[in-house]
Amino acid sequence: MSVKTKLSVMISLIVFVLLVLNVILNEYSTRVNLRDDIQLKMMSISQQVAANVIQNTREIEFVQTVLSDKMKLASFSAASQLPYHADEVTYQQLRQVADNVGVSSMSLLKQKGSKYYVVQSTNPPEIGDASNVWIAHKSQTIEQETLNYEFWIGPDKLTLTDNTVLGQESFYTDRNLDYIIRFYMKSDQFTDIRKISHTTSLLAELKTGNPTILEITGFNPELFGDEPIKDIPSIVSMEQLKEKPVSFGSYEYGQIEKDKKSIKESLQGKMVFREETIHDHTVIKSFIALKEPVPYVIGLVLDKAPIMKLADEQRNNQIFISIVLLIVVVFCSYWLSDILLRPVRSILWKVNEVSFGRFDDTIEVKRKDELGQLAQRVNAMSKNLNIYMTKLKMAFEENRSMKEYLESFINHTTDAIHVVDLDGRITQVNRAFEQLFGYTTEEAIGQMLPLVPEHLYEEEQQTMELLKSGKPLAARETLRVTKSGDWISVSATTSPIQDKHGELRAIASITRDMTSRNKMEELLRRSEKLTTVGQLAAGVAHEIRNPLTTLRGFLQLQLETEKLNTRHVDIMLSELDRINLIVSEFLILAKPQATRFEVKDVRFILGDVISLLDSQAHLCDIEFETYFDLENCRISCEENQLKQVFINVLKNAIEAMPEGGRITIEARRNDQHHVNVSITDEGIGIPEERIAKLGDPFYTDKDMGTGLGIMVSQRIIQTHQGMLEIKSKVNVGTTVNILLPLNKDQVLLEA
Repeated sequence: MSVKTKLSVMISLIVFVLLVLNVILNEYSTRVNLRDDIQLKMMSISQQVAANVIQNTREIEFVQTVLSDKMKLASFSAASQLPYHADEVTYQQLRQVADNVGVSSMSLLKQKGSKYYVVQSTNPPEIGDASNVWIAHKSQTIEQETLNYEFWIGPDKLTLTDNTVLGQESFYTDRNLDYIIRFYMKSDQFTDIRKISHTTSLLAELKTGNPTILEITGFNPELFGDEPIKDIPSIVSMEQLKEKPVSFGSYEYGQIEKDKKSIKESLQGKMVFREETIHDHTVIKSFIALKEPVPYVIGLVLDKAPIMKLADEQRNNQIFISIVLLIVVVFCSYWLSDILLRPVRSILWKVNEVSFGRFDDTIEVKRKDELGQLAQRVNAMSKNLNIYMTKLKMAFEENRSMKEYLESFINHTTDAIHVVDLDGRITQVNRAFEQLFGYTTEEAIGQMLPLVPEHLYEEEQQTMELLKSGKPLAARETLRVTKSGDWISVSATTSPIQDKHGELRAIASITRDMTSRNKMEELLRRSEKLTTVGQLAAGVAHEIRNPLTTLRGFLQLQLETEKLNTRHVDIMLSELDRINLIVSEFLILAKPQATRFEVKDVRFILGDVISLLDSQAHLCDIEFETYFDLENCRISCEENQLKQVFINVLKNAIEAMPEGGRITIEARRNDQHHVNVSITDEGIGIPEERIAKLGDPFYTDKDMGTGLGIMVSQRIIQTHQGMLEIKSKVNVGTTVNILLPLNKDQVLLEA
């Protein structure tokens, strides 16, 4: 899928989500508004019905009063026009009186047993009918015991038939009459009253103006649910509101138990609204309690279908508009994406050219927006890449040449080079390694070769730990094992190989075969030793001549006296022991010995050397001063070699003082791990520029010197893991400091 399509789809999806949210919010808002409108509408209708009920009850009371007064006057007039006995009244008289007083019909009733019967009537078919006059009389609310007559209205006061014919019934008697006069007035006699008292007319008008209204009902909360519902009145009066469970309207959508509960809730001051499905209609029912003229509840039933139809139509219109907008957005987004991505295609073309290494062509920039700036940057990047690529090629060629040079150098060097990882496996070797150790490259790579003798394995592990801890290591002379099992003396230099983060990744070792050099050094040491022996010969001869002279004198004395003097014998024996000691020390220096390190105290070695050179020093008028540390200065050394070093240094000091003087010899422990031997003379000194050259082979400032003494001494001290340092000032003197490591066992014992 292309970026243009993706961008168009993304924009369309965003708009689609927004349109869906808009439809949902509109639907929710519409339903909320409809619900609020319905509630307001039902409240308004209920208030209209309540106002009409109040008006009707007041009008009915007024009508009752007017009718009662009119019919009472008619009763008085009729009683004055009729005979006292019912038997004397004729139909014509009765008809004439009814017309005179203005009533619809008139009848006379007489009591026979417990009932009253019609004995005369303007409507002859009524004659003989029974009438419950006394029940009507008991329902009369006004007592007239102090009057000479009795007048009352019938219990049904006002009724309305299906033909909307209104009628009113009244009863009258006095003490002079033996019968009861009953009047009946029809609605055509008070049409104005009929118009204002018909409640169903308002309900019909409300339903006609609001087709969604299915039912309007007036409930008596005290009687509803406890008495059966029948004969719902069409005209509302105070008595009907009190006496009927359903006072007005209709109750076709009734649910008695639920409605009874809702009526109780409405009496608590709540406006109750319910949705129900009744007679396959989804309806909304509301119950609103009123307190005037008496406590009652108005119930409304609205058809929900027309209302929801409007909501559905609005939702469908919204969905249709949203679909149209979405289609427009899809086409517009695709078109805009094409316009916006045209520069991107040019940039993509340029990037492809750069990816193939073609940097010459550039993008034609006509825009100044972000995409135009991007195109300019791509052109600049291409130009810089061209420059960097050229430099990179040159650097690559240089690196390749350098790599070939280094590989040639490594492979042709006489030093064996091998690289091991942190696990000790060999990863790289050169040709000199193959020649020195006898392993081929295939045999060595990936293997852990036994190059270190077993007795040096612990020392090698310590060296590796020091290297991993980051401490620099100097070249060290040690032993290695070849493939054939032969031991060779080598000089090993070990270096860490780190990555760009400074973490140790591998270890490189450069091994140099020291066999030939050691043989040469041994020859040099022997040559220097012989030279030293020759120079000591004069001193030794002088040192031996003195004891011999003493021996000769005592022997001559013994011959002359021919007596054996034991005291002279003891002196001669001591002089012979001294000669033996001097000769022994001289032989130690003269004859070659095998190199074998032993633990010796450096103070005793210095004492032996001083004893050997003491006679030569006396001949040159030189005095030795010694300052030895009281603590043990035990070191691991080859005694003969160290004596050679000390003799060379002391001999040079003696030769530097032709006029005599003092040589100071100190042996002190420098710290817990080293002992320092310091030899200081008061000679002519050495110029500073010559100090750096001391130790070079055959360099000397003496007429008869060989230039090998200092070099051999330095090599011996290095073999003992020590350090030799020379400090000098012209005409002041020279100090030679020799630093030697203490024996490890001694250090551990003291720790």
